[in-house]
Amino acid sequence: MVSFMTEKKIPGFAACKVGNDRIIWSKAYGQANIEKKTPMSIDGIMNIGSISKTFTTTAIMQLWEKGKIKLEAEVNDYVGFTVRNPKFPDKPITIFQLLTHTSSIRDGESYNHSYSCGDPTISLHDWIYDNLNEKGKLFGNGDNFHDFAPGEKEKYSNVGFGLLGLVVEKVSKQPLNIYCRNFIFNPLGMNKTGWMLSEVDTNNYITPYAFVTKENLNELLENKTLFPKNPELKEGSFVAHCLYSFPNYPDGLVRTSIRELSYFLRAMMNGGQLNGARILNESTVSKMLTLQIEGNNHRGLCWAKTEYKLPDKTITLWGHGGGDPGIATSLLFNPIDKTGVITFQNSETGGTGDIVRRIYLEVK
Repeated sequence: MVSFMTEKKIPGFAACKVGNDRIIWSKAYGQANIEKKTPMSIDGIMNIGSISKTFTTTAIMQLWEKGKIKLEAEVNDYVGFTVRNPKFPDKPITIFQLLTHTSSIRDGESYNHSYSCGDPTISLHDWIYDNLNEKGKLFGNGDNFHDFAPGEKEKYSNVGFGLLGLVVEKVSKQPLNIYCRNFIFNPLGMNKTGWMLSEVDTNNYITPYAFVTKENLNELLENKTLFPKNPELKEGSFVAHCLYSFPNYPDGLVRTSIRELSYFLRAMMNGGQLNGARILNESTVSKMLTLQIEGNNHRGLCWAKTEYKLPDKTITLWGHGGGDPGIATSLLFNPIDKTGVITFQNSETGGTGDIVRRIYLEVK
């Protein structure tokens, strides 16, 4: 692991394996904060990137179970304004399409430049309206939509999950972060988890880092608002990002620890419940972990399927990954034998797929 971290320029790495309804193995390597020499830990808090989408999906499916949302309904029915791909104005965008990344909504330039230090200063409603309604100030020429019709193709969309988060807010009549605290985090005992920096203990935060190279220096300079003031971007060094956010937070800003994320993982493996607290019906979890698109071999409702081909068998896992400036995460599990793996690292360098595979197959 040390050689992997050195090669990939990762300051800190932590992982756990869950089986038999508990953490059966965990390990942490390196540093959560280089300057303070804080060791990495499975109790350190970090933004987990797109694994967050599984929480937004859980909220949507809870409301679906209560009959408050229909998956085939047009999203406009819930948000109070019109969202249509201007190239296909007669084609509705549905909740199902958002959950399966087939909505034709794309992440435009405004999304790429929306990151900033601290908590969001723009409401989710205003952000989504400005980007996706034709009267919005960030709508432009419809650049936030693809050239194909809704339902025609799968194309990953972060902004689409911001729109799903807004649906939760409109239907439940409360902000998504509050809804999740009341109906997901607190019931599962995820008491130190939140969406906003104001909701978590930032003293226990795993610092996100960029490793400066000749190749990425210009890109880092273009995004220097994600660093403390006047950072010294010296080639061959780690530079700490600020603790950042973006208005489209339902796509990637759950802030939690490996330990508390394992509670959510255990609930999913146990058909939607943990320690007597049920967040989803077993049939709903099964629906989420079922292929949804004809001819598509990986997409469920938000969750994605992956397969490990072994000499004597093929293992099917479901999960989600996450990546953002200074972080990379993964969560994979087998719903049949109820084992799973979670990894955190405070560098966005890739290459952890083989590590996750080895932990799943080899760690006892």
